[in-house]
Amino acid sequence: MGLLSQLLTLPAAPVRAVVWVAQQAVERAEEQYYDPAPVWRALADLEQSLRAGEIDQETFDLREDELIDRLEEIAEYRNRMS
Repeated sequence: MGLLSQLLTLPAAPVRAVVWVAQQAVERAEEQYYDPAPVWRALADLEQSLRAGEIDQETFDLREDELIDRLEEIAEYRNRMS
């Protein structure tokens, strides 16, 4: 980028910086949202709760279905991104 174009676009620099920060925040949020590790931990905790008698089989089945659906959503997202 030449000196003249830098001078002409200088007033837009704060806007570009804000856009860049927003893009970085979105990328980090997506990384966290589409991370399967917390879902796997939740499945393990759920099974432990069932074995400990803290929840009944029906509650386990409903929550397990939700978590498996979430894992499928994560897998679909990751396949689209690769």
